[in-house]
Amino acid sequence: MFCALQIPSPRSCQPNGAEEEALQHEIEELKQKDLALDQEIAQLLSEGYSLEELEKHISLLHEYNDIKDAGQMLLGKLAVIRGVTTKQLYPEYDLELSD
Repeated sequence: MFCALQIPSPRSCQPNGAEEEALQHEIEELKQKDLALDQEIAQLLSEGYSLEELEKHISLLHEYNDIKDAGQMLLGKLAVIRGVTTKQLYPEYDLELSD
């Protein structure tokens, strides 16, 4: 018995009108974000920051966020073990809700 492999036609892979419009809108939003970031970088460079300094700062922010995420995960697991909410653990560890 021979089974034909169905390959979608190029037409079936193309977005319909509404999808295409949504994609175009998303592309425009991304272009605007890119432009805004370029302007922000130019502003920081004009204020005397170097690209290396900005890259280091971004790297440190990523590291901070990773550490904070790990801490939140541990607090969550501890809260489950103790049968309390994470929020209830904050005072015990001298944490602010904004931390």
